[in-house]
Amino acid sequence: MTISKILNAPHTLWERACSRRDQLGMSDAPQRLLREQARSHTGYAFCALALAVSLSGCAGLPDQRLANEALKRGDTALAAQNYQQLADLGYSEAQVGLADIQVDSRDPAQIKQAEATYRAAASVSPRAQARLGRLLVAKPGSTEAEQHEAEGLLKKASAASEGNTLIPLAMLYLQYPHSFPNVNAQQQISQWRAEGKPEAGLAQVLLYRTQGTYDQHLDEVETICKAALNTTDICYVELATVYQKQAKPEQQAELIKQMQAAHARGTVTAQRVDSVARILSDANLGKTDEKTAQSLLEGIAPGYPASWVSLAQLLYDFPELGDVDTMMKYLDNGRAADQPRAELLLGKLYYEGKMVPADAKAAEEHFKKAVDREVAADYYLGQIYRRGYLGKVYSQKALDHLLKAARNGQNSADFAIAQLFSQGKGTKPDPLNAYVFSQLAKAQNTPQATELAQTLEAQLPPAQLAEAQRLLKQEQAVRSALSQNTLELHALEEEDGEESL
Repeated sequence: MTISKILNAPHTLWERACSRRDQLGMSDAPQRLLREQARSHTGYAFCALALAVSLSGCAGLPDQRLANEALKRGDTALAAQNYQQLADLGYSEAQVGLADIQVDSRDPAQIKQAEATYRAAASVSPRAQARLGRLLVAKPGSTEAEQHEAEGLLKKASAASEGNTLIPLAMLYLQYPHSFPNVNAQQQISQWRAEGKPEAGLAQVLLYRTQGTYDQHLDEVETICKAALNTTDICYVELATVYQKQAKPEQQAELIKQMQAAHARGTVTAQRVDSVARILSDANLGKTDEKTAQSLLEGIAPGYPASWVSLAQLLYDFPELGDVDTMMKYLDNGRAADQPRAELLLGKLYYEGKMVPADAKAAEEHFKKAVDREVAADYYLGQIYRRGYLGKVYSQKALDHLLKAARNGQNSADFAIAQLFSQGKGTKPDPLNAYVFSQLAKAQNTPQATELAQTLEAQLPPAQLAEAQRLLKQEQAVRSALSQNTLELHALEEEDGEESL
């Protein structure tokens, strides 16, 4: 019998060896890959080697299913290890999984690597096309060529029936209208809805959020998300938001009951449960239900480490729910799972002296561990250095961290920079830059920010005011290049519960 007949025969040693692995409950992804590779090469040596691998025991091969399950429970190290081995073999779905982990790290260097990894798989994988398209949509300072590339990738992935493509397309049109002058975002979304495209309703919700008209369309958001609830679990988050804003506890309770049942069936992720719990405890959205939030989080935390941090945050906001020892246990669990939010919250506790003695050095250490993964870490580090909490003012270090935080969307950082330049503590006063950042801080819409901006503007003579306004436009242009609009992060989330961006 020839080698090709051996490999194609339905009951060869190859098939029996790997079917035995299936009987043991192991993934067949590596074996499918090896079969495909073996068939694509006629060389006897390669085929013989592939057969030898199957006979020597499939258990030593990396496992795609194991990687997927590890990722779902937050074990990124194990997931990355298995994805990397499969990716090295050329398995495109593993390349996508590996790149997803790289993106989720929030590390600029890893995100750059993720872009290359997606590109390596995009020629054969619609999933990689969609991921790369979404990454380019969210890429700070993307070029017009990259924006049009993103459109092409997302349209191609959509044509291949890949999900989560219309929402990032809508985001692309909303963020960069100058790059798509012939596209009206609302008209495009309306057309998608008329065509019955599943994601079109959520694209409309995104538009409302972007335009700041979400609260005026709560009833429509409810209608859209109730219709999509069984296929798009992000709608649990949207509906929880609507019911919280509308003060409808009965509907909220029924939604939570439905979500818990779906989570028990495995059709709603722990991440979604965590998000809903955090909505229930958000006082900005309406009357809180922190006890229900706590119950939800306690149920998922053992298998979803990020929820340990959510539980700690809940105790931070509602101290009556637990003591400091319980909070520290939650934070330790979060830190053990490399959750940057745990380092950020622990830093805040030492920074503020809340529930633990104030300790600026300890706060600094924890904030440093969260830098580049949590924007607020730069803000608090800047404040430590600006206020001289370590014994003296470190003005340049303060400016570096505060400016980074401000350009990444931390509005309160602008006010701190304005104070740094206007007060001149540890540095020479700079009225021009004080004006620039005080004007930017007005976005906070607080009495302190408004008063400081008015005071600094009145102190500048006309010639200096003109120069300060030029500098203001320059800084605004920098931020515009970094992010055309501040859009909701969940708009780029996967329908199956993954967060790729």
